[in-house]
Amino acid sequence: MAKLTKKQKEAQGKIENGKTYTVAEASALIKEVSNENFDPSVDLAVRLNVDPRKANQMVRGVVTLPHGTGKDVKVLALVTPDKEEEAKEAGADYVGLDEYLDKIKGGWTDVDVIITMPSVMGKLGPLGRVLGPRGLMPNPKTGTVTMDIAKAVSDVKAGKIDFKVDKTGIVHAAIGKASFDAEKIAGNARELLTTLVKLKPQAAKGVYIKSIYMSSTMSPSVAIDTKRFTEQ
Repeated sequence: MAKLTKKQKEAQGKIENGKTYTVAEASALIKEVSNENFDPSVDLAVRLNVDPRKANQMVRGVVTLPHGTGKDVKVLALVTPDKEEEAKEAGADYVGLDEYLDKIKGGWTDVDVIITMPSVMGKLGPLGRVLGPRGLMPNPKTGTVTMDIAKAVSDVKAGKIDFKVDKTGIVHAAIGKASFDAEKIAGNARELLTTLVKLKPQAAKGVYIKSIYMSSTMSPSVAIDTKRFTEQ
């Protein structure tokens, strides 16, 4: 087991063993225990009492974080020529079609989100092996396959993220940066948690949210009280 550095020990010492915190408390605490040498991402890991292998217990959705992600999200708009100007004006970083399809075939995936139109999805099918494992395949359920390209690009740039429960039943999502005010971190966390509660599958029985942990890059995690978060 790797030894903790002095800074890591100090950070760990600020978190009370066995204690669960409110969202507001955790958001303030995560700022205290984060590395000050850079601006780390703040993440939530939410363990759900679902079986993702069953279609009726899959939890997937989108949420617009009220205070953004703090990240400069690179957006590729794969659109026909008549939609190119719309995509550019909305702030897409890369706009085009065939030339970018060829680049992706060659292994290029230097983007965070791909937005496209229904008529283009047929061309993306063969690229599933490249885009799928990286979470880049556009999907109508996440709003990345649409005719309203401008809105889709603007939403992503403003802090819209998509999330999906993994095979172990955990939803991982970046909800901001450690440089954010604690209130902004808490606001983003509440928005995601509230959205997850609304998406509870009818087939999910018993306690839906089993645990919530907040952490930043390389920081210890802070446990959040699952019973109280919606009220904090």
